[in-house]
Amino acid sequence: MVTSGSIENNKSVLQYISLLRPKHWIKNSFLFLPLFFSGEVFNIQKLLSCFAGLMAFSFTASAIYIINDYMDIEADKKHPVKCARPLASGAVSKKSAITLFVSCVVAGITIAALVKGKFLFVLMLYFVMNLGYSLGLKNISILDIVLVAIGFVLRIKAGGVIAEIGISQWLMIMVFLLAMFMAIAKRRDDVLIKLDSGLDMRKAIKGYNLEFLNAMLSLFTGIIIIAYIMYTISPEVMQHWNTYRLYYTALFVIVGLMRYLQITFIEKDSGSPTDLLYKDKFLQATLVLWIISFYLIIYLPDVSIFK
Repeated sequence: MVTSGSIENNKSVLQYISLLRPKHWIKNSFLFLPLFFSGEVFNIQKLLSCFAGLMAFSFTASAIYIINDYMDIEADKKHPVKCARPLASGAVSKKSAITLFVSCVVAGITIAALVKGKFLFVLMLYFVMNLGYSLGLKNISILDIVLVAIGFVLRIKAGGVIAEIGISQWLMIMVFLLAMFMAIAKRRDDVLIKLDSGLDMRKAIKGYNLEFLNAMLSLFTGIIIIAYIMYTISPEVMQHWNTYRLYYTALFVIVGLMRYLQITFIEKDSGSPTDLLYKDKFLQATLVLWIISFYLIIYLPDVSIFK
């Protein structure tokens, strides 16, 4: 028999889970990119180590989300969507949030220490940088989006350290550029909210306007496409994979960026890249097709269409 008390308890548990933002853990899958691009994605031992690293990063990222929400309680109360967050809505107390924050930090550090010492160093660098972001650096326009992008680069670096795989400059550059692109689109969404409601959703918004962000989106779109094509046709990459056909995969990168721009400029729904990935079928299909095409070319080079 389901009682009102059990229902309330379930709601409370869901609020604590929501505070951890587990759906954003998908960002930490970037740790697996070095394995994928190195051709060692089927190395079970390295896969397991990267999975442990993903859990360490996820706990640490959740700790950052908690402290970020803690610092933004008053601002989130004014936001049309963020007002429903556990701390802003009052569903989770500040004391409970701090306790959960400490637990996540301890869990992340413990797992990282068991995985590898160098990985722990990268994770702590990520934690300290994002702690600074939550405590005030996010209020500095331009720096705020640069720090977000560096966070993704550190995920790549962490994956390389765990799997003992060297990270190419191309991979680092492309991940940084893509993260900058998505962060800019997100800031544009914040500017639209400001224009609609008259409220500053974050202090850094004062350093942005639509004209500036539109120009930056156009700039980074072009840079990302050129950088990706240059990567696929670079001599060292073609020599490493013994194929010149990686440029085929640029089609899905271009289409994916076009779709993201369509969502941003036409549908005006670029608030959360993670939410978009979960709900937009077009982006999901583009990502899957890019993975399949890349997989076929580098892992199954003898397939007839790639000979």
